[in-house]
Amino acid sequence: MAIPAPALRERWRRLRISSLSPRDLFAVGLPALLLVAGAFWLASRFIEPAPPGSMVMATGSVEGAYHQYALRYRDILARKGFDLQLRPTAGSTENLALLDAEADGVEVAFVQGGLGDPGKSPALLALGALYHEPLWVFHRMPEDSGRLSDLRGRRVAIGPEGSGTRPLALQLLRANGLGPGQVRLSSLAGAAAVEALRAGRIDAVMLIAAPEAGYIATLLRDPALRLMSFSQADAYTKKFLFLSKVVLPRGSIDLVRDLPRRDVMLVGPTAQLVAREDLHPTLQTLLLQAAAEVHGGPGLFQSAREFPSGRQQDFPLSNEAERFHRGGLPFLQRIFPLWLAILIERLWVMVLPIVAVAIPLSRIIPPLYNWRIRRRILNLYGELRMLEYDIRSNFDPARLLEYEGKIDALEVAACTRPIPLGFTDQVYLLRQHINIARDTLRQMQAGAPGQQVPPPAPGQSPVPAPPGGAGA
Repeated sequence: MAIPAPALRERWRRLRISSLSPRDLFAVGLPALLLVAGAFWLASRFIEPAPPGSMVMATGSVEGAYHQYALRYRDILARKGFDLQLRPTAGSTENLALLDAEADGVEVAFVQGGLGDPGKSPALLALGALYHEPLWVFHRMPEDSGRLSDLRGRRVAIGPEGSGTRPLALQLLRANGLGPGQVRLSSLAGAAAVEALRAGRIDAVMLIAAPEAGYIATLLRDPALRLMSFSQADAYTKKFLFLSKVVLPRGSIDLVRDLPRRDVMLVGPTAQLVAREDLHPTLQTLLLQAAAEVHGGPGLFQSAREFPSGRQQDFPLSNEAERFHRGGLPFLQRIFPLWLAILIERLWVMVLPIVAVAIPLSRIIPPLYNWRIRRRILNLYGELRMLEYDIRSNFDPARLLEYEGKIDALEVAACTRPIPLGFTDQVYLLRQHINIARDTLRQMQAGAPGQQVPPPAPGQSPVPAPPGGAGA
C-alpha cells in the first residue's frame, strides 16, 4: 500500500533538510573538543609566563667596578623595555646573602669567583664569568719580593665584612702562614684605603678590582708605592683552582711614563653573574646579551669575545646560560624583535600539542561521523531483510495488512529519518529496495508459483546489500 501523497508532503514539510547532522556532529565533536581542551590545558602547564618588566640586581659599592658595570647593564636593558633596579652593597659576600634571602627581592648579582658554595646555596645558578678580577697588592715596602709573607707585622687594609676582597685576602694570608695576630688588618676599602696608604697610615692594601678602576691608575702613578708581582703566581693557581694568572704588561697603564715599568704577574678570580633559579629565562638571556655587549671586547687581561664565558663557575650554569654560551641568542630573537620572539615562543608551546592531537582527530572524526549516519540506513536495511524473510518463509494471507503496514512503516522511516543531504542517494536506493519487498509481497499474495523464489536461509536475502556492505 502506497503512502498517501498528502501525508508524505506533510512529513517532508516538517523534515529539516540539512547538509550536516548537528546531533551527530555534537556526538562526535564533543569528545574531540574535550581532547583538544585537554591538550591545551596540558600545554599551559609547561608554558613560561610572560617575563616581568623589572628585576633587582645587587651590585657593590657605588664607587666600585660592579656598580659601574651595573649602570651600563641598566641602560642596555632600558633600550629593550626592561627596568633593572640596582641595589648597592658592601660587595660579593653581601650579594650572595641577598640572593639567598628570597624575601629581599634581589634576583641577580655580581659575585666574585671562589666565594659561592652550591651546597649552601642550592637555589642559585650561574649565568657566566664576566672578566678577570685580579688581586692588586700595593705596599710601601722598599723592595718587592713578590711574596705575601713579607706583609708579616704590617698594617694591611683588606676591606670590610661583606666584601669579596676580605675572605680572599684572609685565605691567601693564611696560606702564607699569616694569621690574624701576625698582620694588623684594617677594614678600609676603595678610595678610603687608597688615601690611607698614600698618607702612610697603613703599609699595604689588597684590592680586587678591574684595571679600569680609577684608583688603580692613581696608585700606579705614586712613586712612593709599589705593586706586588706574584713570584709564585703559578703555585697559587694550582692550590686555589678558582684563581687565574694574568699579566699586566709593561707600559699598559701609561706608555709615556712607562707604567708599570715591568710586566707584573697577578692572580685573581673572575667576576661572575649569579641569579636565582626562578629568574625568568627571558631575563637571563637579556642579562647575557648585556654582558656580551659590556664585557665582550678586548682588554688588558682578555681577548675579544673571551667573555662572557661558561667556564670557572662556582654554581651550575642555568639552562638558558648553557644555550647562550653554546650557540648565542635563541633563533627567534635573532630574526624578530624581542616582544615578537617571546610571543611566538609562548604560542608555539601552546600550539604544538594541540596540533599533535588535532591531526589524528582530523583523520578519525570524518569516518566516525559517516559511520553514525550510515548506521541509521543500515538499521532499516536490517529490518527490511528480516521482514522479507518472514514474508517468504511464513507467508500468511491473514497477515497481509500487517506485512503492508510494516513495509509502509519502513518507507516512512526512510523518508522521514534525519539523514544529511550527502547521504540522500543511499536513502533513495533503500526506497527502491523497499519497493522490491513490496513487489515480493504482491507476488506471494497472487500465489504465482512461477515467480516465487525459494525462501532464503537466514542471513541471505534477495534485497541487495546496502552500498558499502552491511559492515561499512
